[in-house]
Amino acid sequence: MEEDILTTLKILIIGESGVGKSSLLLRFTEDKFNQDQSLTIGVDFKTKKLTTEGNTVRLAIWDTAGQERFRTLTPSYYRDAQGAILVYDVTSQPSFAKLDTWLSELDLYSTKNNIVKMVVGNKIDKENRQVSREDGLKFARRHAALFIESSAKTKDGVQCAFEELVQKIIQTPGLWESTKSNKTISVDDDEQAGRAPTCAGWQCNAI
Repeated sequence: MEEDILTTLKILIIGESGVGKSSLLLRFTEDKFNQDQSLTIGVDFKTKKLTTEGNTVRLAIWDTAGQERFRTLTPSYYRDAQGAILVYDVTSQPSFAKLDTWLSELDLYSTKNNIVKMVVGNKIDKENRQVSREDGLKFARRHAALFIESSAKTKDGVQCAFEELVQKIIQTPGLWESTKSNKTISVDDDEQAGRAPTCAGWQCNAI
């Protein structure tokens, strides 16, 4: 029921064109994979309820186009987002190198200084890897972001990425407001610092 929803969270999925942002969104929201997924034109939007650690939230997820010609359409969609998933293709070094640009854009347009970031190395089902897990993890740590590798095709890491991002948002005081009490949930600092997130056997490296 509606009163069981703790809050609504705005989540962005950003990154270069072709890294699998729309495939990750489709796998998470509908548990489907389309081998011939078309490129996003402008912005796509889906909602999904997610229950994690006893809290049910509604996610409003915005999938932004990676093509340069659509870049002017996206700044307004950064507004009020509590979480951002930055996606690169582990078989494409250029898509990984471009993460710095996407982070700069996120910092420029985000209206929340403590927005939670998750770096996702996608397409681990493919051969010819160009970006090692270690390099992805180092990048995420350098930018105080969560990190996980995934495959929208095989489902590996997809659910975990969204669950861990939501858990971190809920644990961040002042980043969101409860629709029930208009107050945030306080989480013990020691518990946050010592927590090593895992889900479905996939390690999600904490900040």
